[in-house]
Amino acid sequence: MSNISETPLMLNEEKKRFELEVEGKIAYIEYILSNENIMFLTHTEVPVGLEGKGVGSAIVSKTLNYIKEKGYTLAPLCPFVGAYLKRHPEHKDILAKGYNVQ
Repeated sequence: MSNISETPLMLNEEKKRFELEVEGKIAYIEYILSNENIMFLTHTEVPVGLEGKGVGSAIVSKTLNYIKEKGYTLAPLCPFVGAYLKRHPEHKDILAKGYNVQ
């Protein structure tokens, strides 16, 4: 398996999702960006053949870094993203007003 940490995150604006290609398969996170620069992460999908290999955590981490770099705030509607934030509280500083994970 390729080194996931070195795999670039791709922004597919047409499909409104972040993508990570691993072993010829695409994992993705769907998003909605509001006019107030709040990025709603609505769904994370990891192909069956990539489950349990850290691909989901890698794409969430890269997406949260992208949101931080752009100065957006985060609305974690996807349960997988919320669970990731619970394990990685260092990203909680980008949560949009009114959102919290515990």
